[in-house]
Amino acid sequence: MLDLKQLTHVYPNGTRALDDVTLSIPKGMFGLLGPNGAGKSTLMRTVATLQSPTSGSVTFGDIDVVREPERLRRTLGYLPQDFGVYPRVSAYDMLDHMAVLKGIASARERKDTVETLLNQVNLWTVRKKAIAGFSGGMRQRFGIAQALIGNPELIIVDEPTAGLDPEERNRFLNLLAEIGENVVVILSTHIVEDVADLCPRMAVLAAGRIQLEGAPLDLIARARGTVWAKTIDRSELDAYRTRYEVISTRLFAGRTVVHILSPQDPGEGFTAVDGGLEDVYFSTLAQSRRPVTDAVAA
Repeated sequence: MLDLKQLTHVYPNGTRALDDVTLSIPKGMFGLLGPNGAGKSTLMRTVATLQSPTSGSVTFGDIDVVREPERLRRTLGYLPQDFGVYPRVSAYDMLDHMAVLKGIASARERKDTVETLLNQVNLWTVRKKAIAGFSGGMRQRFGIAQALIGNPELIIVDEPTAGLDPEERNRFLNLLAEIGENVVVILSTHIVEDVADLCPRMAVLAAGRIQLEGAPLDLIARARGTVWAKTIDRSELDAYRTRYEVISTRLFAGRTVVHILSPQDPGEGFTAVDGGLEDVYFSTLAQSRRPVTDAVAA
């Protein structure tokens, strides 16, 4: 179990990236959803011991992550948003080098580890190819391979499918699902479908705070009856934004489908949306942007 308690991080310029974050993350896949700038990467870097929080605590089992970063690193696998490698080195040689850095001194053990991981992420046939020649999806699968060195018990992946084509995204998510059965895996992303596909539990982070937490199906059920849809002309959109709390818009057959948040039937041709995780996410973001006085009144 990973426990975050009252975690706050304020950068030297005064930006409060994390504001009193408290979370308990069990074994399995956990989705951390949030828009760009929400504080997700700051939270992941803090858990990964790459920066210290201004205040609060992080524990993983009996490890005090802030006070004992080296203990956490021995059981951590991390795929950051910007994963840099030596581009001219082959996948095999790079993994071998990283295994050395992870403390696997035995050449035989490293060979077994590297070969197993390359097969697991389906990169064995290109093991001698320079990483510079890899596609985006292949680079991400290599990133997971390096994160799995040493059989980590905590794995963090930050925006892993951004920029991947649908086929590579599907392949990558299947790989994450396989490794997420027996360890804690945190999937930090702004892509709602990734969390919907993989994660039995999730949280929404916005403006540095946890805005919502729970099981996706429970959160969807809780939001039922509060999201309404209507197809309108695009020229009407500004007027609807003035009158309703618009949480999302999308185009369909050249017209605009608007989703609004309302605790009761707004009439005027709106129909109730059965709902999905995307509506839960957008409605949560809309509520997080309300002025404090409005939020208290609600």
